[in-house]
Amino acid sequence: MKLNAIIFGATGMVGEGVLHVTLSHPETESVLVVGRRPCGVRHAKLRELVTADFTDLSPVMNQLREYNACFFCAGTTSVGKSEEEYTRVTYDLTMGAAGALARANSGITFCYVSGAGTDGTERGRLMWARVKGRTENDLAKLPFRAVYNFRPGFIKPIPGLKNAFAVARVLGRAYPLWKALMPNYVCTLEDLGLAMIHAVERGYARTVLENRDIATLAR
Repeated sequence: MKLNAIIFGATGMVGEGVLHVTLSHPETESVLVVGRRPCGVRHAKLRELVTADFTDLSPVMNQLREYNACFFCAGTTSVGKSEEEYTRVTYDLTMGAAGALARANSGITFCYVSGAGTDGTERGRLMWARVKGRTENDLAKLPFRAVYNFRPGFIKPIPGLKNAFAVARVLGRAYPLWKALMPNYVCTLEDLGLAMIHAVERGYARTVLENRDIATLAR
């Protein structure tokens, strides 16, 4: 199965890593990056749409049927934000882009990077977890071929990529220790990217993937 993927958020640590893994994968045929600024990557398989509005895919609408996957990696911290603000940049942005894609091509497998601790009941005490949970739940209602929600905890970055957080680089040096002590809360960025690709290619028994699921599906 040839992979033709749309990636949102490629200027962040996670999106940059997922883009790197996707472009390196032998089954990848083409990649469309959608973002607010150029991702700074040049590759024969890569096209780019720079737009301030993720819900406006009109410049490539006629080509969207070429794609069979979307890896949605855009996101931001909830620190310093009200629930209204965090909802706007998390739920509204994600659902707007996903809704536009679903209307254009329901044959896409949509992979959403959520986070460990996300609250699928939408009733918990943590604001960010409720918002992420609502996003996951409503994505599942869209008419895609499939929707998978990935919930990584600490992510070990890929060496050499420019957008890795400084703290992630430092903590990543002790990754074997974290993996041994807390296997349910850590994964590598390479495994996350591979797991998303494999979800498109072969599916998975669960639609919500915790860190152990990510490691399993990456193999």
